Amino acid sequence: MLEQLDSLVQKLASSAAKGKDESPQIQRETGGESSAKFETPGGINQIPDDMKQKCYIWGTRPKEDANGDTNEYEEICTLIGQGEYILMRMHLASLQAKSDIESQIVSAICLILNQKNEKRFQEQIYCLPPDIVSMALSDHPRGEFISPKTKKEFRVEAYPSFIHFIDRKKLSSHPYIFAPVCHSGHWWLWLINTTKRKCQILDPLHKKAPRICISRLITYASGKPLEKGEKEKEIKASYVKISGQKTSYDCAIYVMKWIELIEPENIKKGEEEVDHYRVEYAFRILFSEMNKQRDRAIRESSAIRLSKPSSVLLSPFCQINSADIETG
Repeated sequence: MLEQLDSLVQKLASSAAKGKDESPQIQRETGGESSAKFETPGGINQIPDDMKQKCYIWGTRPKEDANGDTNEYEEICTLIGQGEYILMRMHLASLQAKSDIESQIVSAICLILNQKNEKRFQEQIYCLPPDIVSMALSDHPRGEFISPKTKKEFRVEAYPSFIHFIDRKKLSSHPYIFAPVCHSGHWWLWLINTTKRKCQILDPLHKKAPRICISRLITYASGKPLEKGEKEKEIKASYVKISGQKTSYDCAIYVMKWIELIEPENIKKGEEEVDHYRVEYAFRILFSEMNKQRDRAIRESSAIRLSKPSSVLLSPFCQINSADIETG
């Protein structure tokens, strides 16, 4: 099985031409308030809590016009990395409390962490954006990665719109691959230690992931369907025992936090205030240095007046009205 997992890394790493990836210079939309006032010695972590909450409200609350139309399909974030990764307001809206988080949010966090100026992400850990794996699983519901038309095996090249978001250099050189996976609406984390040739499944909700999901991942890694006599129950993986979560819609929050905080050699247990992290991830995405539209996010977030306490702001029923917007 571990050889098959390495096969996934090699298959993805060799899916594009060899060469060094270089991120383009970010040309931000400007006008109004400059983002310079938020450049502090401590970086984005030093942004005041009230500004984070304003950003959260601005990004996650679609507005409705007089005709009843909303701006949920408005593009409000463009992350510049291996390509332009665009997020619409509807994606950020999934960070509202008691909401299932869209895969685009998890992908955005992966892209941001991969560019983080820390040794663990520059030399040790590569976060594999979930788009290509999730799409592959969706396109092959029976776990048979054979094209029904051509009868050829699954090829990563069949997903060109996702390939350019993969950093092939880090994917092939980093000793740890962290791959968040969504199956049947549930998120879990696939950890690959390419040096020690080990794989672990980290699942916050269940004691182990669905066998069919493991089957599909292993099939995806090997590029061929299971043998006829091979049963899914015979496929084994190592699971990490962790504290269970109380609500299924928080699984993506747990996964994103683990990607960032887990030490590869020492996976620790712990309970998180997940609603707080919904605010945290919204502002980290919108205020990211990678966001081409960062200045707009700062400018329009600053215009919001917090007329409600923080606990109310997290409610999915919280709405913005004219009294919450600065007019002067």
